[in-house]
Amino acid sequence: MNDDEIRRLVEQYSPSLLRLACTRLSPADAEDAVQEVFLKLVTARPMFQGPEHEKAWLIRATLHRASDIRRRADRRAVSLEETGTQIPAREDNVPTLLSAVQALPEAYSAVIHLYYYEGYSIKEIAKLLRLPASTVGTRLARGRERLRRMLKEEMS
Repeated sequence: MNDDEIRRLVEQYSPSLLRLACTRLSPADAEDAVQEVFLKLVTARPMFQGPEHEKAWLIRATLHRASDIRRRADRRAVSLEETGTQIPAREDNVPTLLSAVQALPEAYSAVIHLYYYEGYSIKEIAKLLRLPASTVGTRLARGRERLRRMLKEEMS
């Protein structure tokens, strides 16, 4: 893999990988995760079998890196009560859809993001994540149901 191919991958996939990482992380952490994935790409220089293989590798690497960053942050997290800080309430007190997706377990948020935000089909997601299509469909249905419940609870 030469520098021109790496440049093409960065230009082609950066926006979608950043959106994907934002489903699990803050925007700043998401940028770090994507940069680390591209750094891994530059240092490892894997040989891809085609466009689908490179896309799948980048998506899986981004999801893994985002999970690592989130786990690390969760271990260091300090409760708001311990800091004496309060979160300012939003005027309408309604959660955003993105924050609700971010609050889902990773298995659900990843497939919801890939399906709704990136436009992949269930079969394509299954291929990208190396999962059976039935598992992706189940995670999508369960994720939607959890989102529905979360948003309904917040609205009432």
